[in-house]
Amino acid sequence: MLELSPVQIRGLKLAKDGDLFPAEGNSWTHLNAQVTYARTDRFKERPQKIKSIKTTTVNELREYGLLQVLNTDTAVEQSAHGITMAGKMWLLQNK
Repeated sequence: MLELSPVQIRGLKLAKDGDLFPAEGNSWTHLNAQVTYARTDRFKERPQKIKSIKTTTVNELREYGLLQVLNTDTAVEQSAHGITMAGKMWLLQNK
C-alpha cells in the first residue's frame, strides 16, 4: 500500500478536479484558474485563493503512477498532467 503525505493527497485531489497546467513560478494549477469568491458571501468581499501545488509534488505523484503526462509531444515540465485510474482508485480507498 502506498503512503502519501498530506501535501501529496491535496495535489491528487486537485488533479481529480481537473487537469493541472504549469503556472508562474514553481507551481501547477488548473487552466485559466482565477480568484473566486465564497458562495455564501453576498458581497463577494472574501476571495478564495487559487489552489496550486508545487512541481516537486507533481513529479512525486507522476513517479508513483498517480499522475500522467497528457501531451507527450512537449517536455514533461511544460505538458499538462491528469490523474490516472490508479490515482482515482487510491483516493477511493483512502478517503
